[in-house]
Amino acid sequence: MHKVAVIGASGFTGAELLRICAAHPDLEVVAATGDSMAGRPVAELYPSLAPAYGETRFVPYEPGVAAGCDLAFCALPHGASQTVVPELRPEVDHIVDLAADFRLDDPGLYPAWYGDEHKAPELLAEFVYGLPELFRDDILHAELVAAPGCYVTTATLALAPLVAAGAVEPTGIIVDAASGVSGAGRPPKPNTTFCAVDEDFTAYGLLTHRHTPEIEMAVSRHSGTDVQALFTPHLAPMNRGILATCYARPAGAVTTEQVLDILRDAYSEEPFVVVSERSPSTKTTLGSNSVHITARADDRTGWVVAIAALDNLVKGASGQAVQCANLALGIEETAGLASVGMYP
Repeated sequence: MHKVAVIGASGFTGAELLRICAAHPDLEVVAATGDSMAGRPVAELYPSLAPAYGETRFVPYEPGVAAGCDLAFCALPHGASQTVVPELRPEVDHIVDLAADFRLDDPGLYPAWYGDEHKAPELLAEFVYGLPELFRDDILHAELVAAPGCYVTTATLALAPLVAAGAVEPTGIIVDAASGVSGAGRPPKPNTTFCAVDEDFTAYGLLTHRHTPEIEMAVSRHSGTDVQALFTPHLAPMNRGILATCYARPAGAVTTEQVLDILRDAYSEEPFVVVSERSPSTKTTLGSNSVHITARADDRTGWVVAIAALDNLVKGASGQAVQCANLALGIEETAGLASVGMYP
């Protein structure tokens, strides 16, 4: 049994990590930090976790909290891991970071897209990018893993095989994606309260959303060609889920069956990717670590459309982090992770 610390366990992704680890055959949570909830029982904030964590209390973060652990998950707000990771490194064998702090390989992108200089740029080259379906060999036994989030995972898995196969042009790509409100985190915000979100659907981050360069980086790295994308996120009135509709110009004559075959071939051995003619839906993926993908080629308009759906808290965050942890620790990649969603 591998001992695990969850840093930032009081947030939605931290709670999801606790839920997944509770059913994991090889991971045991020995520390769950939550500075804003320090001293309070986990079950008081998340009663759903009471059967597994009835006696567990959130503790304040300090570097020594993960001492002796095999792995630490960092489920912190963007920016916080840049301070925490250098402190944790001497204390723990492996770190999987769920934030964007170590995903981008160019430190110059952080002030441009995140508004601040990177606090630990020397560590960027030591992190591997944690999208197993595309970069599994890099993650295997890695000490430091930066797991991508929901928007990037959905768009990248839909697009990367098509770009890599030369079926679509690498520039002029459009990604329209909608997220459930849990993607904004647990702390309330004026635009994520019930009254703000219910019966509403809105776009945000127009032209400037910070995950744009990460989508471009991930697809470029897999395909070996420079990619340009216009990304527009939307907030949908649902708890969980991401649906990404991606548009690209075909690089030559291509049919719907051909683009579907490219995706099927790319993911034929992947336990958490479903490729079919069905239009994906967020509810299909609820509670699972799976991604559902389809594609179409439209002769009339000259576009290829690739659509993907996933649960933003599982494959889009904590499930993906556990999948990476399994690889880093050298245990079964699928351990503790559901491939089948809940319905209704």
